[in-house]
Amino acid sequence: MSKVYIALQDNDESRYIVEAIEEVNEDCTIIHQPAMIRIEREHKLVVVREVVEEKMGRDWDIQEMHLNLITLGGNVDEDDDFFTLEWKQ
Repeated sequence: MSKVYIALQDNDESRYIVEAIEEVNEDCTIIHQPAMIRIEREHKLVVVREVVEEKMGRDWDIQEMHLNLITLGGNVDEDDDFFTLEWKQ
C-alpha cells in the first residue's frame, strides 16, 4: 500500500484545512462523500499549520484538526507546525 489518506468531517472549518492540504500537496485527490471529505496522496501527505492559518484568517493549533478527524491511514509524524502522514519503505 502506498497511498496515505485522511478523512475529515464536511464542515466549514474542515473546508479550510482541505484547501490548505490541496495547496501544499498539489497532486492529492479530494473525494467528497456524504458528511466527509477524504484526501489521498501517494506516499506522503502534509498539513502545514501556517497555510491553514492563512486560509482561516486566525491562529490555528494543529491539534484542532483532531476535532474534525474521522480516520487516517499512514504513519503519523506530528509537531506544532506540521502533521505528516507517510508510508515508510
